[in-house]
Amino acid sequence: MADINGIAHIQLSVSDMARSRAFYSRLLQTMGMTPVIDDDSYYYCVGARTGLALSPVDTQFSDDQYDQGRTGLHHVCFRTRTRDDVEELYQLALELEAKIIRSPQEDGYAPGYYSTLFEDPDGIRIEVNYVPGKGLL
Repeated sequence: MADINGIAHIQLSVSDMARSRAFYSRLLQTMGMTPVIDDDSYYYCVGARTGLALSPVDTQFSDDQYDQGRTGLHHVCFRTRTRDDVEELYQLALELEAKIIRSPQEDGYAPGYYSTLFEDPDGIRIEVNYVPGKGLL
C-alpha cells in the first residue's frame, strides 16, 4: 500500500490572473506561505506542507463562470492552528472584499470544528477551519 504524505499542491485556473494574484498573494502570505513562482502565467506559493498555484484559464473558457455544483473542485479548506487564526483570516477576507458565505462559527463536523467560508474573485469557495487536537487527520 502506498503511504502518501498529504497533497503536494492544488492548482486553480482563474479568469483574471492579476486580480486573483492580488487576492491570493495577501491571503496565502498571511497564512505563512511563500511565493516561489510569480509571473503573469503562474503564481505558486508553498508553506506548511501545502502548495497552491494559480494559472489563467484557457482563452476558450475565459467567459465561463465557476460553479461549485459542477464536476471538479467544490472548495478548498485550509486548516489553522487556532480559532484566532480563523478570526484573523475572516477579517482579511473582509478587507479583500471577498463574498462572505459564512462568518466564523462552530459546526458539527468534528468536536470543536470552527470555520469561516468565503469566495475568491472567481467564486471559488475557500474555507478556513480550526479543529482542536488531531481532529480526524
